[in-house]
Amino acid sequence: MPKLLLTYTPQKRRQYYGARALEQLHAVVDVVLHEANEPLAPPSLIAAARGVELIVADRATAVPAEVFAGLPNLRVVMRGAVDIRNIDVAAASQAGILVTQAGAGFVKSVVELALGFLVDLSRGISRATAEYQAGRLPEIRVGRQLSGSTVGIIGYGRIARELAPLLAALGMTVLVSDPYAQIDDRRFHKLPMDELLARADYVICLAIANEETENLLGEAAFARLKPEAFFINLSRGNLVDEAALARALTEGRIAGAAMDVGRAPDQMPSPALARLPNVIATPHIGGLTPAASESQAMDTVRQVEALVKGEIPPGAVNMDKWTRRG
Repeated sequence: MPKLLLTYTPQKRRQYYGARALEQLHAVVDVVLHEANEPLAPPSLIAAARGVELIVADRATAVPAEVFAGLPNLRVVMRGAVDIRNIDVAAASQAGILVTQAGAGFVKSVVELALGFLVDLSRGISRATAEYQAGRLPEIRVGRQLSGSTVGIIGYGRIARELAPLLAALGMTVLVSDPYAQIDDRRFHKLPMDELLARADYVICLAIANEETENLLGEAAFARLKPEAFFINLSRGNLVDEAALARALTEGRIAGAAMDVGRAPDQMPSPALARLPNVIATPHIGGLTPAASESQAMDTVRQVEALVKGEIPPGAVNMDKWTRRG
């Protein structure tokens, strides 16, 4: 049986991989588990993967060029997620190693968290609860109704396409900004980002993270928002100039923000932003539900099953460079 290293720590394995996927993986390959509580650094990854042909890497495990050079038997590196930025795909291609990614099984879970953020920002649920739990009576504030409000979505990918119809059904006016997307649904209005920012009561960042979108939302973007507007980030911290966002929040130039991502390690919200009183923050849990985690873990199982049969696995991203086929 081929040998496979699963890089998840025991806790992350329970949260993001699951018993059913692991059981099915054991049925088709010889599985090596990472049992330490800290993620594998590249030298440790090389040591753990000696003699291994396949690696399933979690998001905290970087797979740079040195790993490919140090593992002559390695044929395939898989990710149990869509995001493969922790893998040096160019170096893998040069080494003849296949890289695969999982499907977007997290979409519905992230959409539900977006709805939760919208309601919490509008009605002060987290704020009031924290006051009660601290033994204080919370200030009674007038809330915001979603119906009749305007929401602007930046980026029209899989999550946005699932979220936008729900927001429209709630009675919200839905604006979308994405220069690369065709928007055929007549309920939604496509606008340049600057115009969207100026009109929206809520702005939800769902654009992909790449060089073009680095610091997409900075000083100029936040200056265009209305003082009563809320900002939500469910994409990646890379898209936001955090210093500019912090100034907008602390100076009262926007009403508040919610975030599940940021520039802290493991794509977490930055503590300096998360502690602000007009911020709601969660520790990158958008896709952390059993259904979402198992969906992506099972994708890696299907990829391994295909590889064992000598078939091309689903989710391959550099098939034309795969020369280490064993």
